[in-house]
Amino acid sequence: MKSRTLFLFIVQIIINGDLLGIVRCADYGVYKCRNNGNFTSKKDLETREAALDSLPGLITNKREFVNSSAGDNTDAHVNAVALCRGLIGQEACRNCVSSSIPLLERACPNQKEGAAWYSDCMVRYSDRKIVGVLDSWTSGNESTSAAVADFGEFDKAFRNLTTRLQAEAAGGDSSLKLAVGDATYGEDSLMIYAMMQCTPDLSREQCNKCLNSTITGIHDCCSGKVAGRIFFPNCFLRYANDKFYNDDTSTSPSPSGKKDKKSNTTRLIYILVPVMCISLVLIGVLAWPLYKRRRNDGVSKKETSSFSSLLVGHRQASTHDAVGMDIVTVQSLQFDLGTIEVATNYFSPKNKIGKGGFGLVYKGVLQNGQEVAVKRLSETSGQGVDEFVNEAVLVAKLQHRNLVRLLGFCHDAKEKILIYEYVPNKSLDYFLFDPVKHGHLDWTTRWKIIGGITRGMLYLHEDSRLRIIHRDLKASNILLDQDMNAKIADFGLARTFGVDQTLGNTKKIAGTLGYMSPEYAMHGHFSVKSDVFSFGVIVLEIVSGRRNSSFYQLDEVEDLLLFAWKQWTGGKPLKLLDPRLGESYSNDEVIRCINIGLLCVQEDADARPSMASILNMINNNSITLPNPKKPPYFLSKGLFQNISGDVDKSIPTVSSQDESSANKMSPR
Repeated sequence: MKSRTLFLFIVQIIINGDLLGIVRCADYGVYKCRNNGNFTSKKDLETREAALDSLPGLITNKREFVNSSAGDNTDAHVNAVALCRGLIGQEACRNCVSSSIPLLERACPNQKEGAAWYSDCMVRYSDRKIVGVLDSWTSGNESTSAAVADFGEFDKAFRNLTTRLQAEAAGGDSSLKLAVGDATYGEDSLMIYAMMQCTPDLSREQCNKCLNSTITGIHDCCSGKVAGRIFFPNCFLRYANDKFYNDDTSTSPSPSGKKDKKSNTTRLIYILVPVMCISLVLIGVLAWPLYKRRRNDGVSKKETSSFSSLLVGHRQASTHDAVGMDIVTVQSLQFDLGTIEVATNYFSPKNKIGKGGFGLVYKGVLQNGQEVAVKRLSETSGQGVDEFVNEAVLVAKLQHRNLVRLLGFCHDAKEKILIYEYVPNKSLDYFLFDPVKHGHLDWTTRWKIIGGITRGMLYLHEDSRLRIIHRDLKASNILLDQDMNAKIADFGLARTFGVDQTLGNTKKIAGTLGYMSPEYAMHGHFSVKSDVFSFGVIVLEIVSGRRNSSFYQLDEVEDLLLFAWKQWTGGKPLKLLDPRLGESYSNDEVIRCINIGLLCVQEDADARPSMASILNMINNNSITLPNPKKPPYFLSKGLFQNISGDVDKSIPTVSSQDESSANKMSPR
């Protein structure tokens, strides 16, 4: 049965094209770091991060070469640029750039200059001027091991093709400087497809000079090979015997119809034979360790099936080369267990810095001196392989200053470990509900934290490549960096939605009581508005300095939501305010936050504002806020008496719609 399950798993991958995605991953992730000095302070690294992180937001359908800078004369000044292969579209371009940035930062942890090349994009940064400057400080190349059948004919056709494309790229539209085309060679009219591109900031002379280097370099590295590429900081050349660009990318015509001379049968042979050979090798390489792991660890067929469906889900959620990017992102983020053990002093109790819903968190220091937070999932936790891979893949794709950054993960035997950026000030609840540490949270800081959570949730709901429902937003999942900026963490329960999807259902509730919306807790319905409800609870907690669950523990008649509502309708909203703030607060901001919080926790999900509306309410004092309606009573004594904290329970649902209506990044 295990062999049959493994066979079906492999077949499923092949049917859905994931094996070809794995083959494609060889195209991705080449990194170069220049040894011309290092950044020496955390502020310098934050400046680099700011310059790089701003690049994706600058990309539009008409702007696929963008540049940014950060810093000033007193600190490190960092310049960054991103170039996408022409006409791939805004989404594909932005996804490629966003995915490459954290990997580049990891590959070059403190170097003052670095670059990353992918098939769809290039990203660079430097502490010196790079726009309009022709650089040759580094280069790289890759080629296949397969050789061409007739080198003489191939070389002649290839030289003619690159000469034509060089002239088109260097003399082309300054906003693109891209040329693609094809040629045939030999008696069987075999194909060569090629692409040449310069960064559009170069002059014609600079572009020609750079492309001359690629032509010379490609002959040195890849002569006689059926596919290869070479890249410099300002330009690249790529060729292959199979087409790797879209038709609408083409800026040059095919040579007088020769392209159509190749018969379909011949073309099919040249495509299928190498793919089948590579596929067979990869099946053996991938299947054997997978089979051994499942046999040794005793993983159930259900878990295997779930993991397989998870990979299929990623394939369905991605298109074209983005699939290869998804897979290599995960692979390139993997840490070995020995590295993590050394970093955490073998998970010493002295390194423990926290305890989450699924295990312990340790502080670690990598060999390059970088501090990390290591989340070691317990064997008895509710998080299985599905949820583990979900959090790793999901968070790796999410890049925003108000989200905690995933640096890597480790899946070894029974160990499931996530490695995050180290956030020194722990979590919001650590300060907010502590009778001593709350002094660090004056009103200005609380207002900033609310704004940071809002921006992070807006990114998840509307601005990331997928619509993401967090499902476990709470004070303990809001981390605070050294400047008390909010960073949303813990995506183990997150779900992704399609562009047009607004509602998902589940028969198994997982999350934290006191933060759950009524439609989710009682019926299993979740949406962006269920996250908005949780956000509203956090806002009221920040204003009051009290946990929602503390009202249950103190045997009070109402919960925090109803207490806030009572003060609001009684015309005394400031009675909700944390008395430890004294007089150091803004009346207008406090009242505005209470109003927003109560709007978010209304029982009717449709009546709750979106995160975009909330951000507008926070930033624009001239907006008159609507009056909220009474929050639900179900969260107080009536339903959850004597229960608080994390919950994972099955409930009957009123909906007949199957749970599979949601894109299950975290199957429950």
